[in-house]
Amino acid sequence: MSALLEIDDLTVDFAAGPRVAHAVRGVSLTVEAGRTTVVLGESGSGKSVTARTVMGLVGGRATIRGSVRFDGTDLLALDERAMRDLRGRDIGLVPQDPNGSLDPLRRVGAQIGEVLRAHRAVASRAARRDRVEELLTHAGITDPARVARCYPHELSGGMRQRVAIAAAVACGPRLLIADEPTTALDMTVQARILDLFGRLQRELDMAILLVTHDVGVARQMGSSVVVMYAGRVVEQGPARRVIDRPAHPYTAALLGAQPRPGIPRGELVALPGLPPSATTTIEDRCALVPRCAHSVAACSAALPRLGPVADGGSSACPVPWADAPATERSPG
Repeated sequence: MSALLEIDDLTVDFAAGPRVAHAVRGVSLTVEAGRTTVVLGESGSGKSVTARTVMGLVGGRATIRGSVRFDGTDLLALDERAMRDLRGRDIGLVPQDPNGSLDPLRRVGAQIGEVLRAHRAVASRAARRDRVEELLTHAGITDPARVARCYPHELSGGMRQRVAIAAAVACGPRLLIADEPTTALDMTVQARILDLFGRLQRELDMAILLVTHDVGVARQMGSSVVVMYAGRVVEQGPARRVIDRPAHPYTAALLGAQPRPGIPRGELVALPGLPPSATTTIEDRCALVPRCAHSVAACSAALPRLGPVADGGSSACPVPWADAPATERSPG
């Protein structure tokens, strides 16, 4: 498979008064054409900033270093006009909260139609109206003409998310970026939205970069999984290997904290403490050291680099813990 999106050694810093917030610290990942790469991690790990950097939406206060290439084009070298042409046409975005992305004062059909008009995808107003209804139908909405005339507040959360997805795929993008697209949805609606992503990917042959904190979403959707902690990639590889046999204690901690049948309330395993602040300098050691029961002197002596693991992918953990049977591992 060919890499459609290539992120290499990406660093994103924000000015925070006299200090600097290090949101992303040397991230590298790829998204293959027609496949799904899931970026997994808790809030504050840098995953959403990574995704928004691809879209050119991190704002003027950000200092960005590294490389982001889409089908060979250096996105960081494009001016705003070129990025506007690319956004929506070649790269679509499904945001975490459709309430924040949909204009409450405009009917949803007009908002989807604006995407088509901006990229000259459909010539006439009548053709745009027909295409909007077609897109809403494609997104699983059974009464598209009525929904197109609705304002966002007249729709349920799941319906608003379907509208956002319809707008994101309106021009048939080759890459879809979905930033926590199921966070505010109940489990039944979440399952339907994930099924919709899978169907649209097959029909449109899209690549997907999906950002989530939910291990279940990663398990269902991922071809490959990239695990981030404190702005860095700590593990990556084929989804089945990363989730079924994690090679980094942070990945195991995420798995251990996942609610599942048979685990009584209050008995999920959790890492002690909190992640480091984005303003903390942690370039000389593993950021997980204060929370990790498996750390050794080498973890604090230098920043661990990603290295290959036996059954595919890579991990930034130097401890032999990674070779232990899964039943013997404990994240904390």
